[in-house]
Amino acid sequence: MASLPRVVVVTRATPLDMLLLRHGTLDQARFFLRSRGEDPHWHEEVHARQQQALGRVLSAIPAEQRRVRIDRDGLDRFLFAADDLVVVVGQDGLVPNVAKYLDGQLVIGVNPDPASYDGVLCRHPAFQAAALIAWAVDLSPGQGLRIESRAMAAVQREDGQRLLSLNEVFIGHRSHQSARYRLSVSGRDERQSSSGLILATGTGSTGWARSIARQRGVAALPKPEERRVSWFVREPFPSVSTGTELEFGLLGEGESLRVVSEMGDGGIVFADGMEADALDFPSGASVMLSLASERLNLMVPEKSPEVRKSGSPEVSRITTRR
Repeated sequence: MASLPRVVVVTRATPLDMLLLRHGTLDQARFFLRSRGEDPHWHEEVHARQQQALGRVLSAIPAEQRRVRIDRDGLDRFLFAADDLVVVVGQDGLVPNVAKYLDGQLVIGVNPDPASYDGVLCRHPAFQAAALIAWAVDLSPGQGLRIESRAMAAVQREDGQRLLSLNEVFIGHRSHQSARYRLSVSGRDERQSSSGLILATGTGSTGWARSIARQRGVAALPKPEERRVSWFVREPFPSVSTGTELEFGLLGEGESLRVVSEMGDGGIVFADGMEADALDFPSGASVMLSLASERLNLMVPEKSPEVRKSGSPEVSRITTRR
């Protein structure tokens, strides 16, 4: 009998965790919040819901199955195994934080607080954890679940360093200075000065890229499973030495966008908000932006849950194996 996959449970610190780290005790944290006119109950309730969901997930893992818990801040130092089952317990943004370190592992997103988090990527309630983990082991049909294969973006530096992204990649200056670089795509080349570039997947098209697209009047962006990524130049500035002709485009299979830095030592490239493992992008360095061969394998319900009149989602039925 094959061994069960290791379950990697990923979380991030709650607002209360951060306050406790800073102030040491719960009473000190409460005093700090009240002294600034804040009600500590919100922080405590969010923390309690997160801990309750995490407890349910951990207790749902069979005793004989290996498990490890990792915090978001340790992801850039954690070594995932090829057969790991990744369970993300938290807000939707935690899934992209994890996805950039994976290579085909199955991901289950658990929403600990539907009143606070939309549940776009973390779609499952914590009480279904046992059934979800059981299904992930043998992928039996007829359980009301499927695997959604979401496209990812890739950044390759000339020295071999590489980043993956589920949402978006940012290229620009570390400070608020203008980013200066040369951009080449589809046989066209332009020197630019801007607020930086964004490379976005279909998953990321609902966030930062969507805001830029609305300003530009771009109607259609890639869907999450579509094998295309979009790129945008933020606020390109026209001058005697910089242009604004190349400001938006789409990249499909085999297509790429090349950027050569002219930012001294201030250039930076990071993906999905994870600056801990950002790439330095000094003058003379170059990156190739493209669609990644890797994909995120995300467990989702076969059908989107219906919304009750009260506004709470109807829980989709999942059968637990006996």
